[in-house]
Amino acid sequence: MKVSRRSLLSSGAVLVPVAGLGPTVAAADSFRPPASGPRDDAFRGYGDLVKDPKKFLDLPRGFQYRILSAENEPLKAGGGVVPSAHDGMVAFAGPNGQTALVRNHEINLDDVEEDGATPVAHIANATYDPDAKAGGTTTLLVGPDRKLVKDWISLAGTVTNCAGGASPWGTWLTCEEEFETIGKPHGYVFEVDPFRGGNPLPIAGMGRFEHEAVAFDRRGVAYLTEDADSPFGCIYRYIPNRPLGGRGSLHAGGKLSALTVQGLGTDLSIVQNVGMVLNVTWVDVPSVNPGDDDTPVREQVLDLGATQIQKAEGIWTGKDGSIWFVASYGGGPEAEDEEDRSAVAHSGQIWKYDPTTETIELVVLFPVGTPFDGPDNITVGPHGFAVACTDGEDDQWLVGITDEGRVFPFAFNAVNDSEFAGATFSPDGRTLFVNMQNEPGLTYAIWGPWSGDRDGWKFD
Repeated sequence: MKVSRRSLLSSGAVLVPVAGLGPTVAAADSFRPPASGPRDDAFRGYGDLVKDPKKFLDLPRGFQYRILSAENEPLKAGGGVVPSAHDGMVAFAGPNGQTALVRNHEINLDDVEEDGATPVAHIANATYDPDAKAGGTTTLLVGPDRKLVKDWISLAGTVTNCAGGASPWGTWLTCEEEFETIGKPHGYVFEVDPFRGGNPLPIAGMGRFEHEAVAFDRRGVAYLTEDADSPFGCIYRYIPNRPLGGRGSLHAGGKLSALTVQGLGTDLSIVQNVGMVLNVTWVDVPSVNPGDDDTPVREQVLDLGATQIQKAEGIWTGKDGSIWFVASYGGGPEAEDEEDRSAVAHSGQIWKYDPTTETIELVVLFPVGTPFDGPDNITVGPHGFAVACTDGEDDQWLVGITDEGRVFPFAFNAVNDSEFAGATFSPDGRTLFVNMQNEPGLTYAIWGPWSGDRDGWKFD
């Protein structure tokens, strides 16, 4: 009999570390606190989720949500309707306590022509490819009361805008997870100012490949993930010629290189021991902007020893300046589809890169069979834990991940099996914004007793 992920949580399962595997899920009877000795005060989450009578979001006790934006609703600033396929997103401080959200729409031409997805409408001065009536970004202005003030299209004419990341100077970098030519070539990063709109000029120096996400360290160096297969993608580092140079400065060029773990000899899935620390180096990309008939970037660097990473997805900067990145899935050597086969099977890895020591550490492993499979987008919040959006086979979750590597459920998609995406905290840390990608695309605001602890609840 198959036990559903939902019934497992309602049975009172708790999260405990298992030797050799790292954080995983075990039945409540398998965990017993010590009868004596020092108390473990490590944060373990907010408790059981409460079923939502409206059947949108199950959240911990004391938390609540509001739907800010839904697919195909009229845009409040005019110019059409809310596009489909909500994905990566980030929050910026706005005037008078407002928050500006820049949101991706992961739409390609087939989604529109074959599946009826609503594309991002083209707008003057912020449309890259007039022949690409597909993806792009919208911007939402949210009041301090967590209600939508207005929303509008900020970049158009791009394709498969999956994730991205915030720049140190307060803009959004939206990434195309694509490598094709429509009217113009695609597979680039674009910059979107939350208040001045999008720049339709691609940042060629950051490479043309199947981009996923981007994050910056304190020096202004950018790190990029690539979600690709046959072969798998890589992790890249972009050292700008004008680091921390402000809006538009990334167009001045820089050096793009790919991460390599010396002596690994295979893809990163082979590492299964939580806490393992590996030394890394970087190999330069010979040709960062290949044409359609040229050797793709990842094939160039794999020939030079770069390390393959299956499903390299979310990436975010921690408060200590470390860079967290996600390998969402490893199919293992016996995966049904050849392009899914990796050295070892897993349901997700979360890594932390230290730019100072040039090391990566496996922080969390999601073993095969975990209820929270397929971590994707990730954000490091102000409350002592990260939040990952899952994109698993069945049920979809927001999960918290503590510094100690504990994993706990924070939200459950009670509507359908569409993935969460784009989790991001408001600048004051009091609101978590997140998207549900499809059927329909929704953007939520979530708030509640973030400072709650094991002994009680302290409401913000």
